[in-house]
Amino acid sequence: MSLTVTSPVTGGAQTGFTTPAYILAADTAPNNNGKQYAVSGITGTQAGVDTSSTPTRPFTLLVSKPPVLRQLPSLNSVTGILGNVPRNVYKAVVRKGVTVLTNQVPQVATANVEISIPAGADLNDAANVRAMISLLIGSLNQISAGIGDTSVTGVM
Repeated sequence: MSLTVTSPVTGGAQTGFTTPAYILAADTAPNNNGKQYAVSGITGTQAGVDTSSTPTRPFTLLVSKPPVLRQLPSLNSVTGILGNVPRNVYKAVVRKGVTVLTNQVPQVATANVEISIPAGADLNDAANVRAMISLLIGSLNQISAGIGDTSVTGVM
């Protein structure tokens, strides 16, 4: 199964949002190991959320696989023990431009395994922080089987 996100993405539940959804457009991924989408519109009630996706204030989703799929090494011929086991890391990253203070340059918040919110965005741009998290949860829900399949087969 392909690891493809289809538009619109139903967003995850967030306080203050009513039936959030995100309309996506195909974008160019930073490398050929991933697929990237830019939010081109939103639906539902998401007061305060902007849909712009610019270099300064992105609203993007990137799903990627390792550039080279690693395999298990041979067992140690003397001990019969498996040595270091390499890992294949798959990622889903949402990038969202947020306002940290009125009339200041936007900062980019990211949601990956960790969520990194620039200080001040929680008070001054809560809607866009919530939108980023909503998109991540909604897209992961939508592509759950695809992530599992890609993690097992290495095929996007």
